Amino acid sequence: MQQSFADMEYENRKRKTKRDEFLGIMEEVIPWDEWCSVVEPYYPAGKRGRPPRGVETMLRMYLLANWFNLSDAGVEDAIYDSYAFRKFMKVDFLGEEQVPDATTLCKFRKLLNDSGITKLLFDTIRAFLDSHGKLMHGGTIVDATIIEAPTSTKNMENRRDPGMHQVKKGNEWYFGERLHIGVDAGTGYVHSLDVTAANQDEKSVVPRLLRADDEVVYGDAGYLGIAKRPEIQNDVHLSAIDYRTTTRNHNHWPVKAPGFDWDRYIEYQKSRVRSKVEYVFLIVKRLFGYRKVRYRGIAKNKSHAFTLCACANLYMLAQSGWLGVA
Repeated sequence: MQQSFADMEYENRKRKTKRDEFLGIMEEVIPWDEWCSVVEPYYPAGKRGRPPRGVETMLRMYLLANWFNLSDAGVEDAIYDSYAFRKFMKVDFLGEEQVPDATTLCKFRKLLNDSGITKLLFDTIRAFLDSHGKLMHGGTIVDATIIEAPTSTKNMENRRDPGMHQVKKGNEWYFGERLHIGVDAGTGYVHSLDVTAANQDEKSVVPRLLRADDEVVYGDAGYLGIAKRPEIQNDVHLSAIDYRTTTRNHNHWPVKAPGFDWDRYIEYQKSRVRSKVEYVFLIVKRLFGYRKVRYRGIAKNKSHAFTLCACANLYMLAQSGWLGVA
């Protein structure tokens, strides 16, 4: 793309914004050619009607909407307004090319959701991490977090999203979904995920988060007693796994024994490993802003979660300095 006077002026700025730095990291770490090759078999050939925009252009716009929690119309306006967004999109306003409109992005997102492409993108990143020795195997950390959904009934059906449900956590009630993830115990990368209604028991989802070679599973106090569940005991592989869950404070010994406190030390070591999963939620909920569900229904939000977790893995990979973009 030809450099304009605005580009040269922008390159001479004294400091980069956090948004610019983040987009620079993701530009380097995302395997664009591989992701485009995954989408292309499902993408319209353009033999009828208006020629479609390039796959990479639509992927870039789709990712911007996910990373910055923007609507279809909002990300279109943001690209016109932000130089950092326009640079990431590689759109040249000097020519006839313009930013894809919100309707085009909506159709592209529907294509990704209906064809299961977001899971394929997640799988390609997991395979890449595995082939380069970034997944250690043998151990998994499981955890779940609640993503709230709108409780309003001001819609055509006069009801809340039927796919969501309410659940009580602590002394408060939440309405929405629950994002379950399985994280490699050695490196902290996400290797599996599932999305259910918020009232779904965390323990019942664990078998879907584990790998065939897992020998140890770490979890918080919400997973206490998981080894006694029928679906675990009736499976040869699952019953042989060592489930190391942290205990609640009231389960500790009431009277401290003389000498070294082994009970507290063991809980501390389990917590050190289990805490790796929290960084994934920090990226997804705080960096990407996924604190509220974006769409109606579990299927669409699960597709959205695959995209966010794939990008979270790439962001953690870049932060590790392995690609030289930390």
